[in-house]
Amino acid sequence: MRYHQSGNIPQKRHTIFKSPEDKFYYEQLFGTEGFHGISSLLYHIHRPTQIKSIGEAKDVTPKIAVAKNVTPRMFKGMNVMPEDDFLDSRKFLMVNNDLKMGLSKPRKSTDYFYKNAECDELLFVHNGSGILKTFVGNLEFSVGDYLIIPRGTIYQVELNSEDTVFFVLESHSPIYTPKRYRNEFGQLLEHSPFCERDIVAPTFVEPKDEKGEFLIKVKKENQITDFIYATHPFDVVGWDGYFYPYKFNIKNFEPITGRIHQPPPVHQNFEGHNFVVCSFCARMYDYHPMAIPAPYNHSNIDSDEVLFYTEGDFMSRNHIDLMDFTLHPGGIVHGPHPGAMERSIGKKFTEEYAVMVDPFRPLKITEEALKVEDPSYKTSWLEEEDKTLEDRSQE
Repeated sequence: MRYHQSGNIPQKRHTIFKSPEDKFYYEQLFGTEGFHGISSLLYHIHRPTQIKSIGEAKDVTPKIAVAKNVTPRMFKGMNVMPEDDFLDSRKFLMVNNDLKMGLSKPRKSTDYFYKNAECDELLFVHNGSGILKTFVGNLEFSVGDYLIIPRGTIYQVELNSEDTVFFVLESHSPIYTPKRYRNEFGQLLEHSPFCERDIVAPTFVEPKDEKGEFLIKVKKENQITDFIYATHPFDVVGWDGYFYPYKFNIKNFEPITGRIHQPPPVHQNFEGHNFVVCSFCARMYDYHPMAIPAPYNHSNIDSDEVLFYTEGDFMSRNHIDLMDFTLHPGGIVHGPHPGAMERSIGKKFTEEYAVMVDPFRPLKITEEALKVEDPSYKTSWLEEEDKTLEDRSQE
């Protein structure tokens, strides 16, 4: 991340800062990993600590259906059911101790405030548009935007329609851009597939000086608890630092190409502890005269591989619909579907867009995932004659 400043702040941190009416503003350090990680300093009209009441906790632990998975799977995101509520709509399909991921189809904007007090969040906008409203400003979002929301951010979501779809990832570690694309000062390097100009910080919004009862739903340890605060959480008059929500559009990712097929790490966009997130984007195919653009068969011995298909026609897969997830578990060889390799030869360009997540620890499959699974996927690499025999053997 890069340094950003919005609104009014004092010249020196941790010093007296007052309003034109000679009232104190209240400083808050907003950051993670103790006092070691990146952080920002926020200045509030009111003390941000004024709890009026705390309600009962609601358990939202994903229910595990398959704890140890070695089966290739496909989940039909089109069949995930929408919900009116933003939080109820989160259907986690795959989880491990590092992350949770799935799909969210909220119909309604939030009339409460929300804070994930344990996980950074990545929301990828598959469909719809709206405004992410936070205590450090607003981010307008639309199709193709990644919204990176650091843990502890208090926010609301205003939707422009009832057909919004988010790919959702919650990470127990901070989500950063890849370290190999940054120099020792944190600046993105010249060979990075994106730069600071592509990263959009929140637009400052005038603070809310309001007292009353303000509901903030706080999520921690798979529980959501209702906190009632005495002042509006969006009362920040100014802030500065490196820790804030931002957006990045997948179409601003500049693919790295070569004469022969490039491996998935060239598509990396983000990383957390024990996982990476990649953006597969429209790009030129390999330009060696004998190149095979389709990916080669590979084993992924040390990681699972999840792909979420968001736009275009993914050339290495047959019978893929938008919003589908595919999961290829570590240690099990996978590769192009029958005919995909042959079809790719001679092709010059692809218009595909997909989000890939590679967790370095095995994923568990939830009950929500089994509701939308296509059980035929695991045998979809069989040649046609073998497939016919397989179908007959199951009759």
